[in-house]
Amino acid sequence: MKKAIAPPKIYVGLLGKTNVGKSTFFSAATLIPVKIENRPFVTLEPSTGIAYVRKPCVHRELGLGGCTPVTSICINGERFIPIVLVDLPGLVRDAHKGRGLGNRFLDSIRQADALIHVVDASGSTDEDGRPVKPGFRNPVDDVLAIEYEYEEWMYGIVSRDWPRFSRGLDHMNPGQIVDSLTQRLSGLSIAREHVVKALTLSKLDGVKPSSWREEELKVFIHNLRVVAKPIVIAANKIDVPEAADILKEMKKRLPDRIIIPVSALAELILRRAAEKNLIEYLPGDPAFRIKSSSSITQQQLKALESVSRVLKEFGSTGVQQTLNSVVFDALNRIVVYPVEDSSSYRDSKGNTLPDAYLVPNGTKVVELAYMVHTDLGKRFLYAIDAKTKQRVGRDYVLKDGDVVEVVAAV
Repeated sequence: MKKAIAPPKIYVGLLGKTNVGKSTFFSAATLIPVKIENRPFVTLEPSTGIAYVRKPCVHRELGLGGCTPVTSICINGERFIPIVLVDLPGLVRDAHKGRGLGNRFLDSIRQADALIHVVDASGSTDEDGRPVKPGFRNPVDDVLAIEYEYEEWMYGIVSRDWPRFSRGLDHMNPGQIVDSLTQRLSGLSIAREHVVKALTLSKLDGVKPSSWREEELKVFIHNLRVVAKPIVIAANKIDVPEAADILKEMKKRLPDRIIIPVSALAELILRRAAEKNLIEYLPGDPAFRIKSSSSITQQQLKALESVSRVLKEFGSTGVQQTLNSVVFDALNRIVVYPVEDSSSYRDSKGNTLPDAYLVPNGTKVVELAYMVHTDLGKRFLYAIDAKTKQRVGRDYVLKDGDVVEVVAAV
């Protein structure tokens, strides 16, 4: 069976104003405290890095002694699956009007499948990122500001020449309307299914586009942004005392958002200590273990003690949880394991469970075959559920943790 070089990439954009800890989050998320022989996606732009989502590896469920990943990592029974993290250029007010790096910033968002918005949960940075007294600024305003900037930018693109464009849509059937809208939005990396869902949420499917008022077009744009560019909020600096009350208010005022309490600095301290072999720690763990106190300086010990307080109060630093949430919650992805031999769970080179694919929930097995290799999809005959050893047809909908062998015509 021919194989693709690597599973499809997921791009997650990291955004936030100056001094909120975005760079610290990026550094912590992309520093893996283990040696990696075959790092995926090695050809990257300077502002991009590899982060990993964490999931219990299926080899434990299968009762196997271990696995030999090729495009991911397995440590202590936990599978770490790579995603591309893109550190987006600085965000400022009126970015949609071209202020600062506005156009570059907004164009960078276009390339992302989802976004992580790092905000200062301690309220110690003003609207332009200048340091202020903790509690001075409400980060809810920053959340609403980025949503406004992006939606205004999208609206400017979609509304251009809208009266003439919308009159042309009136003479099309519903499917053609969706196709035309998708084509108009293709430059924003928005897919057909996003348009369909946004029309439904906006209650505009079946309504003549030329009759849409400005408010209705903006509602459509809002829903399109929500489904096409989902955002997870990383409420950073949660270890600052003022952050506790601010976090409560954020969750109260933004009940429909995913908000994760985060201490990016605590995570960076842990990952650097693990990299130096001073502690045992896996990203996302609720605790760590010092290997030898004699090899740690007083300054390092003091830093680790402060991190311990964060872990005790919040259960984690929140960085790994944010990465997991953006992929598994916001993007609604599941993990599946394609293999070449369903009886041994191996590929042709003898690797056990070599690949872990992050696929949309609802993906059919024939669609997975195309992801592995185009020829495999074209010649698809059936698949074998490696757990049950049963044959499944092309329309079988994959479940989280499925291990499947695709059988194709020679």
